[in-house]
Amino acid sequence: MSTDVATAPTGPGPARTGAGGSREAATRGAFYGAIAVFAALILYGAISTDGFLTMTNVRAILSSVAFVGMVAVGTALIMISGNLFSLAVGSTAAAAAMIFLALLPHGIVLAFAVTLLMGVVVGAMQGFLVGGIGANTIIVTIGAAGLIQGVALWASHGATILPPKGDTSFDWLNGHIFTFAVPIYILFGTVVVLDQFLRRSRFGRRLKLVGENVEAARAAGIRTAWVVIGAFSIAGGLFAFAGLELGAFNESGSLLIEGTQTYDAIAAAVVGGIAITGGRGSVWQALGGAILIAMISDILLLRGYSEGIQILVKGVVVFAVVVLARLNRMRAES
Repeated sequence: MSTDVATAPTGPGPARTGAGGSREAATRGAFYGAIAVFAALILYGAISTDGFLTMTNVRAILSSVAFVGMVAVGTALIMISGNLFSLAVGSTAAAAAMIFLALLPHGIVLAFAVTLLMGVVVGAMQGFLVGGIGANTIIVTIGAAGLIQGVALWASHGATILPPKGDTSFDWLNGHIFTFAVPIYILFGTVVVLDQFLRRSRFGRRLKLVGENVEAARAAGIRTAWVVIGAFSIAGGLFAFAGLELGAFNESGSLLIEGTQTYDAIAAAVVGGIAITGGRGSVWQALGGAILIAMISDILLLRGYSEGIQILVKGVVVFAVVVLARLNRMRAES
C-alpha cells in the first residue's frame, strides 16, 4: 500500500482509474468549464460593454487581480492540501497592512520582514491545529480571524494606521513598469516560482498526496502534519503580502480593507478548478480564476451594478462551477 502511494504519478501522464481518476476528471471538467466561461466573458464584454477592451480598463482589471490573485494562490495551497479553505484571509491581510504601515518609521526592510513573518506564523498556527491535532478547519480559521481582529483593534485602539508623513520608501509598490503596476509582476513572478516549487520539490508532491488521501499518505510514511503546516504557512505569507500591498496602495491600514477578500479568494480558487476535496489543482488555475472573478466584477461595475449584485453574480458563477464539477465526477464514476 505504501509503495503505491509513494510512487503515484503527480505530473502529466495516463489518466488514472478509480476514485483518483474520477476526481481528476471532475477537476478537469470544472477547469475547462471555467475557461469556456472566461472566453465567453471576454467576447460578451468586448461586444456589449463600452470601455471594456480599452488599455485603461485592462490595467484596472490586472491591478485588481494583483491583490485577489495573491490571496487566491494562498487559498489554493490550502485547498490542495485537502483542508477546504481559510476564513481568516481578509483579517490576515488587513492586519498585515496595519503592521506594515505602523513599522515603516523603523525602516521598510523591518516592516516587510515582520509583516511577512506575522502571516507565516499565523498560518503555521492554524496549520498545526488543523494538521497536527485534527481540529476542524472552518472552526480554526474562524477563531483565527476573530483573534486577529481583536488584537488589531486592541493594538490600534480602533484607529486607522497611516504611513509617516512624507515617507516615500514604499512608493515603488505603487509604481508601473511598461504601463502595468508593479504588484502585477510580483504576482506573476510568485506564481511562476510557486508552480516550479510544487512541481519539482518533495513538498509539492507530498502536498497533493496528502490532499488526495491523508490516510494513505500517513501509511506511506509522510509526516502529514508538517505538510499541512507548510501549506498554511506559505498561504499565510501570501495573505500578508497581499495586505501589505493593499496598505501601500491605499496609504492606510484598518480592518475595513478586509472587504470581500476572503470570499473572492475562495471564489477564484473554486472557479479556477481547484478541487475543494483536495489533491488536485495548480497555482496557475487559481490565477486564472482570479482573473475571471476580476473580469466579472469589472463588467458589472462598468454597467453600473452595485457591489451587492456583483457578489450575487460571482456566487452564481461559483455555484455553477461546483455543480459542473459534481456532474463531471458523477459521469466519470458511472
